[in-house]
Amino acid sequence: MRNLLSKKIIEIQPSGIRKFFDVANEMEDVISLGVGEPDFDTPWRIREEGIFSLERGKTFYTSNAGLKELRQEICKYLNRKIHVSYDPIKETLITVGGSEAIDVGLRCMLDPGDEVLIPQPSYVSYLPCTIMADGVPVIVPLQYENEFKLTVKDLEKYTTPRTKVLIMPFPNNPSGSIMTKEDLEPIAEFVKEHDLYVMSDEIYSELTYKTEHVSIASLPGMRERTLVINGFSKGFAMTGWRLGYCCGPAALIEQMTKLHQFAIMCAPTNSQYAAIEGLRNCEDEVEEMRKSYNQRRRFLMHEFARMGLECFEPFGAFYVFPSIQEFHMSSEEFATRLLEEEKVAVVPGTAFGECGEGFLRISYAYSLEDLKVALERLGRFIQKLRNESV
Repeated sequence: MRNLLSKKIIEIQPSGIRKFFDVANEMEDVISLGVGEPDFDTPWRIREEGIFSLERGKTFYTSNAGLKELRQEICKYLNRKIHVSYDPIKETLITVGGSEAIDVGLRCMLDPGDEVLIPQPSYVSYLPCTIMADGVPVIVPLQYENEFKLTVKDLEKYTTPRTKVLIMPFPNNPSGSIMTKEDLEPIAEFVKEHDLYVMSDEIYSELTYKTEHVSIASLPGMRERTLVINGFSKGFAMTGWRLGYCCGPAALIEQMTKLHQFAIMCAPTNSQYAAIEGLRNCEDEVEEMRKSYNQRRRFLMHEFARMGLECFEPFGAFYVFPSIQEFHMSSEEFATRLLEEEKVAVVPGTAFGECGEGFLRISYAYSLEDLKVALERLGRFIQKLRNESV
């Protein structure tokens, strides 16, 4: 028999996050600080609207692009939050999470051989989605010295005449790094100079702690070059509702909607009705969650300083990315020993790209009580390693 499987899919490695936590899930008394999922329940008003939509029999397909009412609310939200105006009919698509928008967007933007600049460390889906779209992923290593922000100097090393798309993964998973307007302005000029397009993944835009989130789409000349991707999973604590969206040039959204139509049909109907309520009436709940994350973030930074663990201060998402280079072991070895010896699960930095070596991703989307116990165990483990090296 001929080979059943595509060579492309065989060569793609599974997520380093899930692979590691499959092991952790088999152990007892483990405190997991690894999964990037809010520990809050979805705000009650959102849940109530989802339930009410079911009670009213709103269980049929929506239009392929999503409920018109939801697309209108999303456009109002983006105009309010990032100060960019979009047409809800021609420039907006509702997707099954932000991940579908990444996949469909790349498949609609790339021809075989087109290069995609992927800053790393970053979300694990960009690279395999690029490969499955017949693009060529070009990794742009971000530097700890720059707090894992992207610079023009980084881009100059990797941009070629075949480069078409730049992925902007900010606020960043796993580092928590953000890009300010001053950081973005030279990037925007570089994009225009080299006639590139941007896929801006802004799924953590509600979770910034120093300044308000700035979208590269809001800068002069960038709206028509940018596909903005966002969703409800992180800021609205709606991971299981599987609802995302994207806004961008009408020509691109038209083709993405066509592909979405063939692959998905439409995003979950009751999730769409629930999201309308979230956008209209749950800003206070989102702000309360953001304040809680910020409290936990400050606690982790304080504890890292106390135990002498090097970590730049992140101002976005709900992750910290401490350095473990002083211990002269790989990220995977450190994470494995921490799990086995202290029963604390974190993610090796290499799960997000080779330049994540020497770092760990620790999520603070957990209760302060769990964080306190986990940090106590981490501190004990670090002291043990330092004693071993004496």
